[in-house]
Amino acid sequence: MNIVTEAWRVSLVIPAYNEEASILQALSEAEDALPQIADRFEILVVDDGSRDRTCQVVTEAARRACPHVRLLQHPENRGYGAALRTGFEAARFERIAFTDADCQFDLRDLGALLGLTRHAAIAAGYRVERKDVWQRRFFSWGYNQLIRLMLGTRLRDIDCALKVFRRDALAQILPEARGFFVNTEMVTRARRLGLEVAEIGVRHRPRFDGSSKVSLSDIPRTLGHLVPFWWHNMIWKKSQQPTLPQESLKRAA
Repeated sequence: MNIVTEAWRVSLVIPAYNEEASILQALSEAEDALPQIADRFEILVVDDGSRDRTCQVVTEAARRACPHVRLLQHPENRGYGAALRTGFEAARFERIAFTDADCQFDLRDLGALLGLTRHAAIAAGYRVERKDVWQRRFFSWGYNQLIRLMLGTRLRDIDCALKVFRRDALAQILPEARGFFVNTEMVTRARRLGLEVAEIGVRHRPRFDGSSKVSLSDIPRTLGHLVPFWWHNMIWKKSQQPTLPQESLKRAA
């Protein structure tokens, strides 16, 4: 049953790397959920140089059962952030969302996120009753605490892979990071530009199938991006801000 209450036009970006086991389910769920919340929509799968049958599965699904799917391909693996950027740049509609291919989110929650973009430039989910293993939840908690302290992001769950952007805002913060630092980069730049970021709880589920693409080796790699990013954006840029000479301050007073 179609329950669209507003004429949202939505591009959903799904980065995929070796997601043969779950991508068909991800596409099926997107095709089921989006007609309930959007007047028009498209689903952009960005295959990031997969070595399995991800591309073939997506191509067949688009031909047979998923008419709103477009496949974009990287000839080699470039990273999660690079895949998102490819999808963002190809998106056609005024609201641009993204999620992962592992089916850990109920895409009907995009309706609430879209509603937040009436007043906010970015709507970000945070995972309610998160279903990941305790080690991953612990590392995520620690990372969120660290970036709040260093970058002032204030989000509860910055790496939650269910977000919606207004097109004009996204154009200002397209990611440069190629890996999993992408969420931190984009949200921090949005804050510095004065763009409003709203947050709401979203349902979380265990991974549908296959294996997570995030590993312990990503922690030092992400921290390796965080420290220079913090230095350049929070320390160096602040030190470069011009100050009025004392005489000007007196006249202004």
